[in-house]
Amino acid sequence: MTLAPTPLSRRSLVTETVLVLGVSLGASAVWSLLSIVNKLTQQRALNQQTTAMNSSVTPDRPWLDLAYQLVGIVIALVPVALALHLLRRDRADATRAIGADLRQPGRDLGRGLLLAAAVGLPGLALYAAAKAFGLNTTIAAANLSDHWWTVPVLVLAAVQNAVLEEVIMVGYLFTRWRQAGWSVPAVIVTSAVIRGSYHLYQGFGGFVGNIAMGLLFGWIYTRTKRVGPLVVAHTVLDVVAFVGYALLKNHLSWLT
Repeated sequence: MTLAPTPLSRRSLVTETVLVLGVSLGASAVWSLLSIVNKLTQQRALNQQTTAMNSSVTPDRPWLDLAYQLVGIVIALVPVALALHLLRRDRADATRAIGADLRQPGRDLGRGLLLAAAVGLPGLALYAAAKAFGLNTTIAAANLSDHWWTVPVLVLAAVQNAVLEEVIMVGYLFTRWRQAGWSVPAVIVTSAVIRGSYHLYQGFGGFVGNIAMGLLFGWIYTRTKRVGPLVVAHTVLDVVAFVGYALLKNHLSWLT
């Protein structure tokens, strides 16, 4: 005899989301908060500090470094598998329900590219303004040693970031918090604030910019019910940031 799953209470639903965040982006938010406190309490101004991303672990041993990078990408995606597993307890087609599938590749790609264009330039302007006013660090977006696999790994890192953030922060949390009875505005705002908080390590420009991005992405998701375009947009933004920085950092002084 097959037993039907017992519906989770509101408290259980919220507790579940806290636990999922606790092993993923919520933990990143805590570390990010500590990072910004550390930067603010240093002698140098915030805009005189550099935040390094996508750094080599063993630059003198490229194959081991590659292994570190790939393992890090895979492990970072485990919370995504966990979130989808939990959603599938309620319905077997949970991936389809949140739009994390390939049913609409052309539409997802088109919407994602438009969204990336709409977010990219204002985001760059906000970063420049925040840095000019001393509210943000300099972001060194790619610091891998120069190898044949550098660009492919940076692209994979961008995809990993996009899948992790959009599936959990939008697809999973929006589903669970709505099931718990939260209003749509409360879900959108809470998710956006958490998104901003785990970018605090960059400075306050990163915090505000990602809250704005979270509000926009959340609003779009409530209309489309698909995380696919969000993943595309986020991937494009990160690929441009990571690969662009890696290719241009030795040619444009303002990047460093």
